[in-house]
Amino acid sequence: MKIVFLDAATMGTTPLTEIAALGELVCYNASTAEEARQRIGDADVVILNKVVVDAAFLDAAPKLRLVCEAGTGINNIDVPLCEARGVQVRNVAAYSTDSVAQITWMHILNLAADAFHYDAYVKDGRYSQARIHTDAAHPFTELSGKVLGIVGMGAIGQKVAQVATAFGMQVVYYSTSGTSHCTAYPSVSLDELLARADVVSIHAPYDARTAGLIGYAELSKMKRSAILVNTGRGGIAVEADLVRAVDEGVIAGIGIDVFEREPLSSDHPYLHAAHPERIHLTPHIAWSSHEARARLAHEMAGNIRGFQK
Repeated sequence: MKIVFLDAATMGTTPLTEIAALGELVCYNASTAEEARQRIGDADVVILNKVVVDAAFLDAAPKLRLVCEAGTGINNIDVPLCEARGVQVRNVAAYSTDSVAQITWMHILNLAADAFHYDAYVKDGRYSQARIHTDAAHPFTELSGKVLGIVGMGAIGQKVAQVATAFGMQVVYYSTSGTSHCTAYPSVSLDELLARADVVSIHAPYDARTAGLIGYAELSKMKRSAILVNTGRGGIAVEADLVRAVDEGVIAGIGIDVFEREPLSSDHPYLHAAHPERIHLTPHIAWSSHEARARLAHEMAGNIRGFQK
């Protein structure tokens, strides 16, 4: 059985020995759409992360019987078309819950405490020249007693909520599916969440319901002191509107790990904001702790073994 991994560079140095033991594994660091079609002609199994699976892709792989998504989201795969052609599709759920929750809180804490200001205050010499032992002119805000509004209360959203309660925060959430399965926290409308929340954290999938869900009009309903963090999917919050809202002081800051187009273009508004100190960016790494990558590789191997059986 031939297994082709089209964008293996996304796994970094994570060993793929468990997958390699299941067949002939061929890895490519990255693949354009054209390169992908050239590389899968004799593949039985294809592993991919962002490569689009459409009719042209399937036409180029007559032997293909399994597509393994190296992640959770499968919006890059035409699943009904795969099913119609007898090609199974498998993803990996829940492997990155702890990893994403940790990076979410990294963004929240950095923004709420203005961590980068204090780091710069010490490193650029201002603290050494100060006459007192602290930066009294720049107090930060406690999270205890504040409201965390979660957009999308799945496994990751619930993990983030659990940490919030440890800080003494109140938690409310908005169900993007319209079905409020989680009963541990109050489910509210999006408008109510935006109006009440001191921190908004996005953990929803990208689909027809969530595309452009939060734009300038929605951001204008938030407190001027509020921050927004998106470790869910790019495009759920309108990127140009986020920059505008931050620059105008409509909200206090944003922490972003996911982008509508990845990698981020050099002319993106995020990189040319009037107030870059209010914008904290990470390059879509929330999913990718050492442990999460190892779990992902193990679960992908399990998906292939299940297919073999």
